[in-house]
Amino acid sequence: MTRCLIALGSNLGDRLAHLRAGLAGIRDSDGIEIVAVAPLYETAPVGGPENQGPYLNTALLAETSLDAAELLALLHRLEASRERQRVVHWGPRTLDLDLLVHGDLVSDVATLEVPHPRMHERRFVMVPVCDLAPDLVHPHLGRTMSELLAELPVEPGDLTVFSTHWSNPSEHTS
Repeated sequence: MTRCLIALGSNLGDRLAHLRAGLAGIRDSDGIEIVAVAPLYETAPVGGPENQGPYLNTALLAETSLDAAELLALLHRLEASRERQRVVHWGPRTLDLDLLVHGDLVSDVATLEVPHPRMHERRFVMVPVCDLAPDLVHPHLGRTMSELLAELPVEPGDLTVFSTHWSNPSEHTS
């Protein structure tokens, strides 16, 4: 089994429902076992077109028997099941599932960039990642996730806790 990190995000429609569906799809898939899920954060959009709504972002830590390409294909199928449209680069989306880390794999081919090439530049990724795996070493940069997060500037209002129990649909968000 290979340890992996996956980022989840949404800023269109029922954001919470999209994220819960993405999480359920991962949980129900063969070859992957979720170890832990981070709290859910509301974040300002980064890049892309102006006037996008705020995102809900989180991350999960999992163990998988799938290779990175198989896992990425699974994530793309789950996005498509929530009618994810890839029209505008960094545009709004119903469900965004990014493979951040897949064991120690480093791949920079166009169809498979692992670790995610910009994860260490984005607080909305690194904060939930550090909730789960602060001591995990970035396979390409050779530094821990918490060291990388410590270098990112904090901007007021860029990231606020939306829910700590979001992954359990029977619990209220808080």
